[in-house]
Amino acid sequence: MPDRPEPPASWADLPFFTSRWPALWDRLAANPDWQPPPKTIFRALSLTPRNKVRVVILGQDPYPTPGRATGLAFSFPPGQPPRDSLKNILAELATDTGQTKPDGDLTPWAEQGVLLLNTALTVPMGQANGHKGWGWQILAQEILAATAADGPRAFLLWGNPAQKLCAALPRANHLFVASAHPSPLSCYRGFFGSRPFSAVNRWLLDQGQTPINWAA
Repeated sequence: MPDRPEPPASWADLPFFTSRWPALWDRLAANPDWQPPPKTIFRALSLTPRNKVRVVILGQDPYPTPGRATGLAFSFPPGQPPRDSLKNILAELATDTGQTKPDGDLTPWAEQGVLLLNTALTVPMGQANGHKGWGWQILAQEILAATAADGPRAFLLWGNPAQKLCAALPRANHLFVASAHPSPLSCYRGFFGSRPFSAVNRWLLDQGQTPINWAA
């Protein structure tokens, strides 16, 4: 097992990294059959530094299918056709904006200030939610609170777990777009037709900011 990954500098002052990360890493190192690879655990935080966050999309945990987790919520590895939740997300994007995204790699979203944050940053191979109770949620809560405190932000909250995790965040000056989760089990219960991408871009324009190029 490699050395413990260091948090990206812009996020490193969050209490989690001092109080909980060393012990959590020791636990991960003792149970090595998980993903994403250690060097990409904090990829979402690296690609979207704290001062660059404009939009937060909150996921659950990485894909448990071997080789699929990328360190970005909902994103697929380059070259792999999107499936499941991501396929539905991109279908809604096309309906909402008329844009089509050529692949399932969401790195360009992250580079534009979309924080693709999972509430757990690791997952055992083949076992969804397997690290749910390991302490990652505390980091997610700290990131969300810090992000909300930094200035107006847009939050896309898909499904009840994401909505509950953000329930205590201040509402003033922020945009919250809540709907059903895009998974195949729930996408027809309110995700399809929610038009989250155009809502975010309208809000960004009202803030005097450049809209997200969701087709990138």
